[in-house]
Amino acid sequence: MAHPRSALLNVMTAAAQKAARRLVRDFGEVENLQVSKKGPADFVSIADKKAEETLVKELSKARPDYGFVLEEGDDIAGKDTSNTWVIDPLDGTTNFLHGIPHFAISIGLLRDNEPFAGVVYNPIVDEMFWAEKGQGAFLNGRRLRVSGREKLAECLFATGIPFMGKVKDKDRYLDRINSVTSVSSGIRRFGSAALDLAYVAAARYDGYWEAGLNPWDICAGITLVREAGGLVSDIEGKRKVMETGSVIAANQKVHPLLTKLVK
Repeated sequence: MAHPRSALLNVMTAAAQKAARRLVRDFGEVENLQVSKKGPADFVSIADKKAEETLVKELSKARPDYGFVLEEGDDIAGKDTSNTWVIDPLDGTTNFLHGIPHFAISIGLLRDNEPFAGVVYNPIVDEMFWAEKGQGAFLNGRRLRVSGREKLAECLFATGIPFMGKVKDKDRYLDRINSVTSVSSGIRRFGSAALDLAYVAAARYDGYWEAGLNPWDICAGITLVREAGGLVSDIEGKRKVMETGSVIAANQKVHPLLTKLVK
């Protein structure tokens, strides 16, 4: 039997599902635009903004005093200064742009400046990850636990890879890749930080690290991993993930080993 969601998570998942309906329709159009010379870039930008508008409208309707930190628009101050939505309407934009069905809507809630609840939804495969502090992490109602692997040689990791416009510290990044590749079962780069963190919570990956991220990339996923029993820190091993935009997530045995490799 599916685990019941709290009223807060019902609000978040309903908003994600509503925004997803148009995204799914737009994704079908994007696939058709791949062969055009102009490509679907402008179309995707509009889809991204429309999804964000839907999320803001739905979440504001349910929690009118909460503020917003948004990827596409300006931040919105709320009367309730303890609660702030942190939203990425389309995490994995480049995948969406190229017709690759690996992207997600990510809705995080900061409560007193700490990640408190998170929803990550991939509408193409209809996978809804959700978590709330103290309530556990779930995928479509099934309880999630992080991986139980302890040996690096058996672990599969995920990360992001620098690209044009984001090549700062490229040499350091390549050193990290070399360190992890040498001792693990492999590294995956699928292009959605929100889903990478959700996959750590679901034990699909044994760990994940990346730097240069924004709050909307990671807010929801941090709660998912912690509620699935994992550890999340910045790359220095401290808790300043939201402030630094760097993240290491893994189970409790692997986290210190991965931190040592990429620090």
